[in-house]
Amino acid sequence: MQEIEKELIVRAGQGDMKAFRDIYERASAYVYTLAYRVTNKKHDAEEVTQDVFLKIHRNLGFFKFESSFKTWLYRIAVNTALNHAKKRGRVAAREVEEVFEDPVTVTQPEARDRLEAEDAAGKLKVLLDRLNPDQRACIVLREIEGLDYQEISRSLGININTVRSRLKRAREALMILGRGEVANHAV
Repeated sequence: MQEIEKELIVRAGQGDMKAFRDIYERASAYVYTLAYRVTNKKHDAEEVTQDVFLKIHRNLGFFKFESSFKTWLYRIAVNTALNHAKKRGRVAAREVEEVFEDPVTVTQPEARDRLEAEDAAGKLKVLLDRLNPDQRACIVLREIEGLDYQEISRSLGININTVRSRLKRAREALMILGRGEVANHAV
């Protein structure tokens, strides 16, 4: 995500819809990706993205620049995704989501690389989906988004020791789950 300028944020906070649209265009893919990594479902990530930008629209005028816009955006996006995932877990059993792609003409080596990448991404998705939403958010922010512990703490609004604890438990769970996945595929 490219950094969003202070002037643009101020204008959007004052009701300038073009400025808000610019913020949306610059940040929506980033928010969607983050939401998808927390919820692990395309439809849920789309809903979360919409909710996040509604919250941003309502609260942008109150943004005080005490933290970076990106940190503020992380916090809103991750908390919204976590709340959605927790609510969703209580409301309904897991859904099976089918993804349809248009056929693409590719060479055999490209197809093999693509299939291997899709397989690895699928395994990662399965492993992340088995973590609880709080652990998943921490591991995504640390290992995939590259945030440091302090940034995760600020983004999620939790104590840094809680971040450490969740990351430790998430890594342990992923190691155990990963060994189970390897054993299941080896048979």
